[in-house]
Amino acid sequence: MKSRNSERFHTAEIIMINLFRRKLPIRSFIVNPFQYVSHESKGVIFPASDPLKPYEEPQFRVLATKPYSTSKFPEYEMPTVTWGVVHGRKEKLVSRVIICDYLKSIGIIPDELEEVELPSTVDVMRERVEFLQKIGLTIDDINEYPLMLGCSVRKNIIPVLGYLEKVGIQRSKMGEFVKKYPQVLHASVVVELVPVVRFLRGLDVEKQDIGYVLMKYPDLLGFKLEGTMSTSVAYLVSIGVNPRDIGPMVTQYPYFLGMRVGTMIKPLVEYLVSLGLPKEVLARMFEKRAYLIGYDLEEMVKPNVDCLVSFGVRKEVLASVIAQYPQMLGLPLKAKLSTQQYIFNLKLKIDPEGFARVIERMPQVISLGQNVIMKPVDFLLGRGISVEDVAKMIVKCPQLLALQVGLMKNSFYFFKSEMGRPLKELVEFPEYFTYGLESRIKPRYQRLQHKGIRCSLSWFLNCSDQRFEERLYADYIETEIQGPSFVMGGKLDLPGNQMVSDDEDESDDEILYRRTVSL
Repeated sequence: MKSRNSERFHTAEIIMINLFRRKLPIRSFIVNPFQYVSHESKGVIFPASDPLKPYEEPQFRVLATKPYSTSKFPEYEMPTVTWGVVHGRKEKLVSRVIICDYLKSIGIIPDELEEVELPSTVDVMRERVEFLQKIGLTIDDINEYPLMLGCSVRKNIIPVLGYLEKVGIQRSKMGEFVKKYPQVLHASVVVELVPVVRFLRGLDVEKQDIGYVLMKYPDLLGFKLEGTMSTSVAYLVSIGVNPRDIGPMVTQYPYFLGMRVGTMIKPLVEYLVSLGLPKEVLARMFEKRAYLIGYDLEEMVKPNVDCLVSFGVRKEVLASVIAQYPQMLGLPLKAKLSTQQYIFNLKLKIDPEGFARVIERMPQVISLGQNVIMKPVDFLLGRGISVEDVAKMIVKCPQLLALQVGLMKNSFYFFKSEMGRPLKELVEFPEYFTYGLESRIKPRYQRLQHKGIRCSLSWFLNCSDQRFEERLYADYIETEIQGPSFVMGGKLDLPGNQMVSDDEDESDDEILYRRTVSL
């Protein structure tokens, strides 16, 4: 008896604490202190049941809840409804039916929510739907991934969106971001999101570019750091990519971080190496154009290489062609080559073999429009050069097709008025138009005049400044030699192992010409 009384007084003591804590009426407790039983785990107080009386359903009293403070997350408004009534199993089933009926009434299909724990009241679900709509999602977007309705606004959605906005995702684009990667709403900011952002910063992705990278490829937030992302970076560095260039590469094309090395990146590299491209050249190509890594080997790269061969490009120069214009591996090459070959044959009278030589020397011609091609052609025809000779000039120097007609006019005027040379020399050396008039042609020609030297256009133009000085003061004029040729690595190899100086002052048209024979 004594122990039973002590238990009752202990219970009364607990109830007193709860009464003062919850500010409930004390008068009823003083009259009968044992009429209440405390259930702290559920946060409610209800009358004790008499074991001698038939069982009665307890009358629950819902404790008042205060709206959550918005001081922690000032960016978004906190929900006013959070938990609702504490239900038993029967009430939960009824509540689930009510919530599903509500979702159906607004156009949301709740079939995928059978295994998802839903809120206890329809008011909480309504606030979730309205919150998602406020950030820019539509009912159709929610139907694409209805599991997002299982995320608590306070515990999941607001912390995630707040962090994303902090790292650079604009609020106006938050709905678009969630639409692309709705799984982010389930993520833990500390455990999953923060490590990925730190990893990107460790790759030298600029802080202001983090939002851009994630917006472009939000799936990054779901990758494991020790998995695909780390291995793809390590492999690219192993073939010669500069670690300092990984950050800019990620900013330009973050998708390669999600590519498997063994099935995607490595097979592409090995195939291009088999064509004659050194890994060092591939590394430079990837650094400048990271999107090349994303070209599908079987569906894009191999068919396009086979297409080049079928149009007459020689296998021994495939590496040079690809290095000059690697973007063509991702183009609908067969259609473009067919169109250009037809135009060259019809308008320029260049046969398929000549067209193949044009592609070998300047593969960028694949992407030139007909109006661009015809402007320099019409200019040359208008200066009295025959169609056959124009065709020869283009096959020998297809860079003519990319020059500005205004620059060509100035160079041609100087050629006729100052030099007084026959058109035959232009046909033999069409590269004349690719050199800067003020930076190279005029000053060198004037020095030749001063020295009284008579020579071909190629002799005084197709050489570096140092070689030109040597030629001026030589006792004899050396034999004509072959023009510049492409060298892996991106420079012009001049005869006599003389390299074009990077410091030479070149005009825009010269730079354009150099770019067509360099990476």
